Amino acid sequence: MAAEHGAGELVRVVALLGAAVVAVPLFRRLGLGSVLGYLAAGLAIGPFGLAWFTDPAAILHVAELGVVMFLFVVGLEMRPTHLWQLRRQIFLLGGLQVGLAAAAMTGIGLAFGFSPMVSFLGAAGFVLTSTAIVMQVLGERGDIALPHGQKMVSILLFEDLLIVPLLALVAFLAPATGQDGGESRWQAVLLGTGSLVGLVVAGLWLLNPLFRVLARAGARELMTAAALLVVLGAALLMELGGLSMAMGAFLAGVLLSESAFRHQLEADIEPFRGLLLGLFFLAVGMSLDLAVVARDWRLIVVAVPSLMLVKGICIYLVARWLGSGHGEALDRAVLMAQGGEFAFVLFAAAQGGGLLSPGASASLSAIVVLSMVLTPLVVLAARRFMPKPAPDMDGVEAASGLAGSVLLIGFGRFGQVASQSLLARGVDVTIIDTDIEMIRDAADFGFKVYFGDGTRLDVLHASGAGKALAIAVCVDDRRAADRIVELCRSAFPQARLLVRSYDRQHALKLVQAGVDYQVRETFESAVEFGAAALRLLGADAEQAAGIADEVRKLDAERFALELAAGRTDAGRDLLLTNTGEPRMRQTPLVPPRREGQVLNPDEPG
Repeated sequence: MAAEHGAGELVRVVALLGAAVVAVPLFRRLGLGSVLGYLAAGLAIGPFGLAWFTDPAAILHVAELGVVMFLFVVGLEMRPTHLWQLRRQIFLLGGLQVGLAAAAMTGIGLAFGFSPMVSFLGAAGFVLTSTAIVMQVLGERGDIALPHGQKMVSILLFEDLLIVPLLALVAFLAPATGQDGGESRWQAVLLGTGSLVGLVVAGLWLLNPLFRVLARAGARELMTAAALLVVLGAALLMELGGLSMAMGAFLAGVLLSESAFRHQLEADIEPFRGLLLGLFFLAVGMSLDLAVVARDWRLIVVAVPSLMLVKGICIYLVARWLGSGHGEALDRAVLMAQGGEFAFVLFAAAQGGGLLSPGASASLSAIVVLSMVLTPLVVLAARRFMPKPAPDMDGVEAASGLAGSVLLIGFGRFGQVASQSLLARGVDVTIIDTDIEMIRDAADFGFKVYFGDGTRLDVLHASGAGKALAIAVCVDDRRAADRIVELCRSAFPQARLLVRSYDRQHALKLVQAGVDYQVRETFESAVEFGAAALRLLGADAEQAAGIADEVRKLDAERFALELAAGRTDAGRDLLLTNTGEPRMRQTPLVPPRREGQVLNPDEPG
């Protein structure tokens, strides 16, 4: 019987992992995001799908540890200096957006006939945007480090912080039971305060010494165990004090934010956080009660778009009031108009405290889940009508009427190094790029870089490509490089064309396109790296240089063979002989090192 029970539990684990492994890549491939994949997988295997699981609440209780660990990681990032730098964006922008949206959505709840308490809790849950969805979209677009992305991250940070006082407020508002309700409430307040004080004392005077002792022990698994102990211990302490587990984990993270072990803790927690947070979304998908959706479909069909629309309008108004452009404000409103994962935590706490009935909690949870489901679809639909945000050109000069002996396109790390030889010789170089922040940073170091997209023919003309003796293409985008080569070969035949290639396949394509010179972006540095390794292992400089030259020769031979054969599918850089077989050496370049001996390749093995 025990074996059968164990096998049954293993089947459940396999079902959870299998559903996630199938659904998440599929949804990411469709551009809908991993969170929706988890939600859909949970719905499919839950009690309202294939019914492989009939008690999602039990899974959700365990999976809430994912949210706990997520808040611990958020706390680790909350260094006082970082908070002070972002204080305006976090507290002013975040506070105005949350306050206006919460007030407006509370009014929507009252209009739908809910009580003031249910309306407030529903609005408070819906105002907490899904960090997972927004961060994923920003990451895919590469906008996290940009100014408008940083504003959204700051708002998400404020909302992540807001869950802590909201959970404390729910605990305070929960009705006391029994004849000694007032006394019990005061006892609960004192117990909660004592738990907070105990956690702060432990964080300030016990945690860092503990990690120093474990670090001296040199056992990696002990550090991981200690990290889990801190998170779960803080969560347990807060739960025993009648407060939120998430609050305890967050405070523990804040107390360790200045610790020398912060990055190690984050790395140790991350795998557990990601896995449990995925499990949390699976459990949320299982918890979507389709019977509730069917029962309250009229309310849900009206409430989901109404709340998303009202929240989006509030976000847009706050963004415009604080100086954001129309495109940026509209993008933020569309992307942040949904409810988030912390709403489920808030609703569960409110239901446990008697502030929400099970029916109201189920309806509000269904509304939040459906808003999360709709967000990627709304973002895709809005992208067609959203104006493309114009770059902030403050302090940046666009390319116009320029002329120089060399036009250098792309001023990233490769372009910066390549330009130094030209500038050192006094060559008249015109540099263009599309990265506004990089252009401003380059100006601080004395470089004059103009804003210009090298894939556009009119920009190339304005940048002086028609008079240039040479055009150096240093962009790190293979398609952009191919487009620039095509334009320059047809429109500016007088200029010699030098191009940074991505790999062997790209290099073959560029040579066939007629460029004058191409170099793979990592080949020469890798050859020099190998030669340096030989020298450090005891080879003399002449031998190391000879081996490096042989590597270049073998590569050039293979490259010529592939070029003659018209191949453009060679993606790997292997050393091949003329027969196309890997070259095997009869003796090692450097003999094995004997104990107590300095490595010398000239000695007999």
